[in-house]
Amino acid sequence: MTDITASGFDWRSFLRRWSGEWADSLPAGETRSEADEAARQARWLGFPPASEERITAMEERLGRPMPPSYREFLQASDGWRHAGGFVWLLAGTGGARWHENASGLAEMFEQYLDEDAGPEERREADVWRRGLQLDVESDITYVVMDPEDGDGEWAVYTWASWRAEPPERHASFLEFMKAMYREFHCLRARSCDGRPVFVNDTTRKLDALVEEARLEALRGGWERAVEALDEAGEYGRPRARGLGDQIRRLLGRTYMVYFDDLVTDPRYAPELLPLLVAEHAGHAYRGDSALTSRLGGAGEDIRALAHALLERIRNGTYRYTAAGPFGEAVERARELARWGDTDGAWRTLKDALSWWEPLGPDHLAPLGWVADPVLGPLLTPERGRELLSTPRGGQAGEMPEPTAGLDPGGLAWLAEPDPVSSRTSYRFVLVEGVEPAELPGLLADGDGTALNPPMSSWEAHRSLLDGRREYSSYEDRALLAVGRAGPGWSFAFDGHPAPFDRQRFVSPSAVAAAGARAVVVWSDLRTRHGEPLFHLSVAREGAERYAFTCADGEVRQSGRIPPALDPSRFFGTVAAVGPEGGAEAERPLLEAVAGEFGVHLPRHAIVHGRLHTFTSRSWTRPPRDGEWYWSAWTEEPHGGRAAGGGEAGGEETARR
Repeated sequence: MTDITASGFDWRSFLRRWSGEWADSLPAGETRSEADEAARQARWLGFPPASEERITAMEERLGRPMPPSYREFLQASDGWRHAGGFVWLLAGTGGARWHENASGLAEMFEQYLDEDAGPEERREADVWRRGLQLDVESDITYVVMDPEDGDGEWAVYTWASWRAEPPERHASFLEFMKAMYREFHCLRARSCDGRPVFVNDTTRKLDALVEEARLEALRGGWERAVEALDEAGEYGRPRARGLGDQIRRLLGRTYMVYFDDLVTDPRYAPELLPLLVAEHAGHAYRGDSALTSRLGGAGEDIRALAHALLERIRNGTYRYTAAGPFGEAVERARELARWGDTDGAWRTLKDALSWWEPLGPDHLAPLGWVADPVLGPLLTPERGRELLSTPRGGQAGEMPEPTAGLDPGGLAWLAEPDPVSSRTSYRFVLVEGVEPAELPGLLADGDGTALNPPMSSWEAHRSLLDGRREYSSYEDRALLAVGRAGPGWSFAFDGHPAPFDRQRFVSPSAVAAAGARAVVVWSDLRTRHGEPLFHLSVAREGAERYAFTCADGEVRQSGRIPPALDPSRFFGTVAAVGPEGGAEAERPLLEAVAGEFGVHLPRHAIVHGRLHTFTSRSWTRPPRDGEWYWSAWTEEPHGGRAAGGGEAGGEETARR
């Protein structure tokens, strides 16, 4: 008689292997029930096979033919003990019964459904009314088969209140039993309650699979490696999750990526702990106790390191470092990235991978740089795959094709929709012959001549507004991000400009052009409100040479404008300067400016990266006699201007 069923699965061999491993895993001298001791001695967790007559009688009692995999299981064993760790007795032909919402779970799950819940969600909540209950004895764990979920087979749903998770679905009874077998191994993969770690042929094969996956990952075969690590991880094998999480993090995934025991290992903590801490810091609602609990049984030195890292990551001062030539490349990459050259920074890191030295055998790739505020934005899923595909750590393999750069060059990308901030207006200054760090000295005054640490656009604006209590149209001081704009040029960029005040606007081009050329561009050609705007002014050696402004439906110009920048090329007649005509003119205008001066702005750094910023002097002149401006401030709830938040007040002031 063959053990292979009609479906092709060898139930008897599977159940015999499981039973034998269960028996071998039991500690000597442990007190057991009479039934468990008999099962241990027999090396069999099951029961005698169910006859065809018993199965037919069961189907008649329940009014439904059983699904194929459950029927085949019954032919091998009429029930099962210890399905996983929390179902102590699984029903056979005599114990299976319709659940008929005996648990009251249908109403409980229906309470969680909102008005937008679809038919699938409502059908899943109703499984407790129509499902066939298979759990006979368990640790408050429900197991039901759904006769309406599956193509021939019945899906199995399991749920336990103490897990605080939604019901888990298995496509069939066979898949459920395979999952319970893996759960059995998971619960014995680590020492617990004095039990020794269980080792047998299955665990040794899985551990060998983990080791081969580690080497394959270092050779660049990360896809094959992560598949093998996931398989071993389902059996709870040590190292599998920690190794696999390193790959997942470089692919851009953060959910449930904890690096397992590696993150608290003193060898690997300097590299992995910053990522765990950075992910925690990115969710303001999480208390610091959540980080402590994530560290589990870590020693005091690791806990102290975690909280020190948390402070540095929150205030933006964390810097990733590495040993040897690779560490030197990290410093060069950071210098490039902080001035906007993220493509160059990535190439520098990638080209230095051959010099990278793992901190230990389970260190698959450099990772700490992802938590660095300047280097972290370099990572994209495509770049993560490129890094993972590159042989490293002393292993040989085929080099991958380099990923394409993220910056398109030029300025025309500014005319494209911004998916991050929905930006339609912007202004920037391009200065020739100076370094980015020198721009505050040209465009700011007083305390504004120092650059702020690198920040994202959102972080920089939040920092500017924190503690600010007074606002006024008297001045228009721009928050400018700085960097390099091509050979010999630097830029200062504002992606959130105030409304353009044509009467009081003062171009900063002349003061910026102390020694060479300076270019000022202000664009709001895709405005949703009001008239389109575009301004260009060019200065050299402290004096404005030419300029034009398209605003309020007309173009005003001065100086000798080069033919390539002649506004008539872009706007034609005055009548064409409307919302549609303005938007159509934006891209060719920006292409012309980029071509005339050989400049570009780094899109990835401006949109996704972190750059140094400073606050400029005002882009408007002070109001003259007879001109008005407004001021607004915040007050405490009980009146009076104060440093705290509160209700808003305001005034309009006329100068006479």
